[in-house]
Amino acid sequence: MEKAILVGLDCHQNDDFNVSMKELARLAEACDIEVVQVTTQKANEPTANYYIGQGKVESLKQDIQTLDANLVIFDDELSPSHIRNLERVLETKIIDRTVLILDIFARRAKTKEAMLQVELAQSMYLLPRVIGMYRSLSRQKSGTGSKGPGEQQLEIDRRILRDRIAKLKSELRDVVEVRRTQRKKRKQADVKTVAIAGYTNSGKSTLMNALLEHSSKKADKYMFEKNMLFATLETQTREITLANNHHFLLTDTVGFISKLPHHLIEAFKSTLEEIKESHLILHVIDAANPNYTNQLEVAESVLKEIGVEDIPIIHVYNKIDNCEKLPIDDYPYSIHVSALNDLNIDQLLELIDQLLHKDRHVVRMLIPFDQGQLFNYLKKHTHIQETIFSNEGIRLLVELDDLLLNKYAIYVQ
Repeated sequence: MEKAILVGLDCHQNDDFNVSMKELARLAEACDIEVVQVTTQKANEPTANYYIGQGKVESLKQDIQTLDANLVIFDDELSPSHIRNLERVLETKIIDRTVLILDIFARRAKTKEAMLQVELAQSMYLLPRVIGMYRSLSRQKSGTGSKGPGEQQLEIDRRILRDRIAKLKSELRDVVEVRRTQRKKRKQADVKTVAIAGYTNSGKSTLMNALLEHSSKKADKYMFEKNMLFATLETQTREITLANNHHFLLTDTVGFISKLPHHLIEAFKSTLEEIKESHLILHVIDAANPNYTNQLEVAESVLKEIGVEDIPIIHVYNKIDNCEKLPIDDYPYSIHVSALNDLNIDQLLELIDQLLHKDRHVVRMLIPFDQGQLFNYLKKHTHIQETIFSNEGIRLLVELDDLLLNKYAIYVQ
C-alpha cells in the first residue's frame, strides 16, 4: 500500500476547503492509499514555482523522510512546471486530485465504452504534462543551441499521445452512434426516459434498485451498490412498469464530484448525453451529509455545463433515515426518501408518473369486435379504467397520450 501525504492550499479560508480535504482523503482511500499526514497552508494564491511556499516545501521534504511516504497528493490540479519542480526537490512521486479521480475511474471501468472514456481523459490530461511526469527530466540532454535527443524523445512521446487520443476519439464516436441510434428509436416509439443524476455516493444506485423493486415487472439485474465514491461508472438502463401499465426507462449515470476534471466531463459526454436527452431527471441528494447544499450546487453546475435545459427535475433528498432535521427547499418538485429503507419510494413513483404523463387524456372509445388486436395493444400499453362489452363493440374508458389519441381518433367517442 502506498503511503501518501495530502497537501492543500487554502486561498479562500472558508469551510469548503476542509470539506474538500476530507473528500481528498476519501478519494485516496478509494485507491487503497494510506494517508499518513495532511498538510495545509493558507495563502492568497499559489506560488509560481511550487504551488505552495518554499518553506512549506522544505518542511514537506522532511515529513516525507520521517513518515517514509512515497506519494504526495495535492488537492488542486497542478501545472506541468509545478509537478516538475516539486518532483525535483521532493524526490518522490507527485500527483493531484485529477490524477486520483482518473485512477479511480480506470480501476472501476468495466465496459468497453467506460474504458475508452477513461483512457481518453487520462491521455488528454497527460499530453501537456509529459515533460513533468515520472521524473523523466534526465532525458533532456540537448546541447547548446541545438535540439538534443532528450527533446526529440519528448516530441515522440507527445506524438504517440496525440495519435492515441485521435484513435480513442474515433472509437468512441462509433460507440456514441450506437447509443444515439438507440435513443432515436426510443423517441420514435415515444418511450419515456428518466435519468438519475447527482453527487457521487448520494445513493443513486440504491435508489434505482428501490424503484426496480416497485416495478410490476421485476428486473433480471440490479445495480451494484456500496457506500463508496464512484461505486459504479457504467450507464445502466432498466425498464420500470407501474401498476397502471405506464412504463418508462430508468438510467443510472456516473456520479459528480467537486473539482470534477474537465477532461473527464469531455470524455464522458456521450454517457452524460443520456441525462440531456431524458424526459425527466431525478437529482439525488445525500440529505444526511452536512455539506449537502454544496454538493447540490456542484451537481447543478455540472448539469448546466453538459447542456441540461428545460427538463423537469425532481430533487430527491435521500437518506432521510439518518437526518435529524429534514432539508427545506423551494424547488418546484422535491421529495424526501430513504432508498435503503424503502421510505416514500411509492410517492416518488407517483410524482414521476404524474410528470411523465402530463399529456394523458382520459377518453371513451368504442373498439369493434374485429379490432381485437387493437384492444390487446391498449391493454398492454395503456391504462384502461373501465371495460364494457356491448352489442356494438368494446367500450373503454382509457388514458391516451397525444400520439395514441391522434392515431386512434376514429374510435374515440
